Order: sequence, then structure tokens, then C-alpha cells
Amino acid sequence: QVQLVESGGGSVQAGDSLRLSCAASGRIFSTYAMGWFRQAPGKAREFVAAVKRETYYADSVKGRFTISRDAKNTVNLQMNSLKPEDTAVYLCAAPSLDTPVITTTESYEYWGQGTQVTVSS
Repeated sequence: QVQLVESGGGSVQAGDSLRLSCAASGRIFSTYAMGWFRQAPGKAREFVAAVKRETYYADSVKGRFTISRDAKNTVNLQMNSLKPEDTAVYLCAAPSLDTPVITTTESYEYWGQGTQVTVSS
């Protein structure tokens, strides 16, 4: 089993920054991917960023968000130049297998409870 706990959300103004963290415990392998997704009210959950040997980003956040992972399997998401359209619940995710596809929700079995990010204009 894997446990994921997110922290760092909040309410900010457009242009501000936030740093989200995901503390992972349990059956976590450093070679497996870990990802961040987000879900806005009334919308489907969407990919934000993932880290494995490399980092991967959705086009909507590329150049503004940075994902990183430390030796303790804490995954951080540094979010700069936030926009109102970034408002969503952000969720950390981990797979149960070493899947090559890491940008879809179907690739991940374990999810955190989510942390709210609200960006006002």
C-alpha cells in the first residue's frame, strides 16, 4: 500500500507563487513515476506534471511549474506566475507498476486527498 499526503495549497493572487508537497510512504520505488493532477469544479481530472527519470508537464503549465523529487520520495510542485485558471484541487498520484505512460489518470492507482489552490484575479 501507498499513502500520499499533500500540503501547501492556499488562496493567492494572480502572479503569485505556491509550493505544493506530497509526502509518500509505503511501497514506493524511486524508479517509479509520481505525478500531480488537478481537478476544477465540473471538470475532469487533468494531468499537470510528472517525474520519473525526466520531468513531464502539461502545456498549460510548462515554463511556470516545476516538479521535483527528493531521496525521501517527497514530490514538490513549485507553481509560479499563477493564473485564475490554475484554480483547482491538486492531487498527488503514484502508480502500482513501473508504467511507461505517466501522463494519464489511468496510469496511477494511489491518490492523495488533494489540496485546494485558489487563484484570484
